[in-house]
Amino acid sequence: QVQLVESGGGLVQAGGSLRLSCAASGRTFGYFTMGWFRQTPGKEREFVASMAWSDGRTYYADSVKGRFAISRDSARITLYLQMNSLKPEDTAVYYCARALGDYGPLASTSVNSWGRGTQVTVSS
Repeated sequence: QVQLVESGGGLVQAGGSLRLSCAASGRTFGYFTMGWFRQTPGKEREFVASMAWSDGRTYYADSVKGRFAISRDSARITLYLQMNSLKPEDTAVYYCARALGDYGPLASTSVNSWGRGTQVTVSS
């Protein structure tokens, strides 16, 4: 298990940008995948983007492809999500996630560590 701490959420106008960060601490040996999910009240937590740490392969949900970009600082085991061209429908709590093994798009059932989440609100 690892501890994940998100930061960077906030309030932006539609069309604006935010950059989320997720700092990981604890046991991070072997193959693992880190990524981002988001959730709004009354809806299931949905996959946003992920990265296989071993080789940096990235995966994106169709809803954010071309607007969001995931990146890493491997030396510090920190994950970033650059969010551009934000839309009101992007409003959600964004959660950092970690799973053991190399995955493509992450299923929430594969996640064994979650951050507490950071709120992203996009106004019209």
